[in-house]
Amino acid sequence: MSSLLIGTCPGQPVCVAVHTYLFVDGLDGLDGLDGLDVVARSDSRMAGLDPRRLLRPGGPLHPADMPREVEVAAEERPEPGPDRLSIRVRLRGGTVIWSGLLYPGDDGGAVEEVRFRLEQYLGEIERAYADVTADRRAARAWRPVAGDS
Repeated sequence: MSSLLIGTCPGQPVCVAVHTYLFVDGLDGLDGLDGLDVVARSDSRMAGLDPRRLLRPGGPLHPADMPREVEVAAEERPEPGPDRLSIRVRLRGGTVIWSGLLYPGDDGGAVEEVRFRLEQYLGEIERAYADVTADRRAARAWRPVAGDS
C-alpha cells in the first residue's frame, strides 16, 4: 500500500498559479518521498490543479464505487495550454485505487496503478483542504493599516 501526501504551492510570486502537489510513497520499496509528485513524474509540462477544486469535500479526488476519470493537472509549461492529466479514481472495499497512471518508478519500470488505505487517503485530503482554507481565511483577514510598512 502507498501513502498519499498532499502539498500546495501558494501561487505568485513562487509560481504562476496556486496548484496542488500529489506525492505518493511506498512504491517500489520507496520508504520516503523523493521530491517528485505524480504530476511531475507523469508530465513535467503539467502543474496540479487548484487545491480548492481537487480537495473540496465530495470533490473529484473523493473515491466512489464507480470508477471515474479525474483531471488532476493542466499544462503550465512552456505556457498554459489545453493538455490535461487525468487519473482514474475508484473505491474497492477499504482501498482507494488510482489507475491510468504512467510514470517511471525507482526500478525503471512503469507505475500504472497505486493503492491507498481509505482512512489514510481521506485523512490526508481533509488535512490538506483544511490547511488551504485556513491559509485563505488568514490572507483575507490580514489587511494593511495605513502607515504600516
